[in-house]
Amino acid sequence: MSTHGPRPPEGIRTIGDLPVGATHLVLVRHGQAMANVHGHFGGPTGCQGLSELGRRQAEALAGAWRHTGSMNHVAALVSSTLLRASETADLLQAGLPTAVRLASRDALCELDPGEADGLTWAEYAERFGGVDWNVDPTEPIAPAGESWQEFTARARDALRALAEEYPGETVVVATHAGVIEASMLHFAYGGPSGRRLLLRTEHCSVTEWAVSEGNFTLIRYNAPPPMPASD
Repeated sequence: MSTHGPRPPEGIRTIGDLPVGATHLVLVRHGQAMANVHGHFGGPTGCQGLSELGRRQAEALAGAWRHTGSMNHVAALVSSTLLRASETADLLQAGLPTAVRLASRDALCELDPGEADGLTWAEYAERFGGVDWNVDPTEPIAPAGESWQEFTARARDALRALAEEYPGETVVVATHAGVIEASMLHFAYGGPSGRRLLLRTEHCSVTEWAVSEGNFTLIRYNAPPPMPASD
C-alpha cells in the first residue's frame, strides 16, 4: 500500500515516479584535495591527491554506507584517473560489496588545464591572463587545455556511455565538481554545453541519477556527506 496517500492527476503532478529497471549513477565528488588547499590546477601532473581532511571525508561516507547497507546493491565502482578521485574511490570501497572492483575512465576527469597544469591561480593569471567563460565558453583555459564547452560536452557523453555500459545496475562514480555540474547542466537544465551554472558541489557529496531509455531523472543533488571524525 502506498504511504503517500491519494495522488493528484498526472497532468498536475509535481513528483514523478521512479523509472523501473533504471540504471543508477551515484556521483561522488572527491574529498578535499591538496590542490584545493594550496590553490593550484590539479590536472594529470598537478594533482597531489587528497588532503588529510579529504581522506577522512571519504572514509566517513564509506562508513555511513557500510553502517546502513545502502550501497550493498552496487555493481560497479568507477573513478576518474586523477589521483584525488582514485584515492576517494579506493576509500569508498570499504562501504561497497567486497566483489566490487575499481575501474577508471579518463573521460570522467575534471576539465583539462593543459599548460596551466600545476600552476597556482596567481601564476596562471600572470602567464596566460585567464579566460571569461561567461563571455566566450569556447575559449580554452590555456594552450592544450579544454574550453568549458568542450569539457561539459565530454563529461555529458562519458556519463551517457557509463549508463549504457551498466544497464539496470547501480554504479558509484568518484569524480569532480565540474563533471557533476555538467550532469546538472545537460540532464536537469537541457544545456547548452556553454552555459555555466556555478553550482557549489561539496566535497564527498552525493548526486544520483536514474537513467531509463536515455532519460536522466535526478534523484538527489549535493547530498551532504557525514561529518568526518575529528582528531
